[in-house]
Amino acid sequence: MRKNAMDTLSVSLTDEQKKSIMNEIHNFFDEEYGEDIGIIKQQRIMELFMEQLAPMIYNKALDDAMVWYKRMQDNMEADYYALYKEGR
Repeated sequence: MRKNAMDTLSVSLTDEQKKSIMNEIHNFFDEEYGEDIGIIKQQRIMELFMEQLAPMIYNKALDDAMVWYKRMQDNMEADYYALYKEGR
């Protein structure tokens, strides 16, 4: 059985990126709910989002890339036919 591409998808974040995301989560809960959540809760929320949202965002990016690629392919074809010269 062939593995789905998402089964092997691993998003690697630097420690600085993780810290920044966790800081954003902390600030969100503090500003929106007045809740000062700890590091473990911040990390669990980040992991949840990475597990649940990352695959959806990844797939959406692939779909967007395909739309862009097809548009560029259509443009290339139009440019190709624009090279033809009319005979006398």
